[in-house]
Amino acid sequence: MVPRRVVKIVIAMVALAAVGAASTIPAGTHVTVRLTSEISSRTAQAGQSFEGTLARNVVVNGNTLAQAGAAVRGKVTYVKPSGRLHTPGQLTLRLMSVDRQPVQSSAVHRQGKSHKKSNVTKIGGGAAAGALIGAVAGGGKGAAIGMLAGGAAGTGLAAATGKQEAVFPAESALTFTITGGARR
Repeated sequence: MVPRRVVKIVIAMVALAAVGAASTIPAGTHVTVRLTSEISSRTAQAGQSFEGTLARNVVVNGNTLAQAGAAVRGKVTYVKPSGRLHTPGQLTLRLMSVDRQPVQSSAVHRQGKSHKKSNVTKIGGGAAAGALIGAVAGGGKGAAIGMLAGGAAGTGLAAATGKQEAVFPAESALTFTITGGARR
């Protein structure tokens, strides 16, 4: 015969397991988060944490597992700042906790705009303007010199203003997919 004390312990453990299982956010659940501050590839560092709040309740099978407005924390997992004339900035974020409980999530990635269109406009426009001014001032030879000078000026402008950072603005709503459960 099993002592009553052992039976009570087993019943208590089963009850705790059932309560814990009921509040687990299952893998595949989409969680929408609103960021509290801007995250930019210009200033962010890999490993840096970020904070936000749940944009809506997390509901699974009719049970609310986390309320809208609950605190969430995440981590910047990849950063690449923008180059001046090429390579737009890149950022990758993951969730680390929902309502103070650890989770694992999919990554949300963002890349800055391409440099190509902006660079072509600045460099090509500078070369065309230089060629036009050179042609007026010095004929064919002046046009060639003006085109080179204008192209160089356009390249300088593109280099000075050409960074295309990846940015998640404050109040951005980002949707992550839970890949590992959280316990409440």
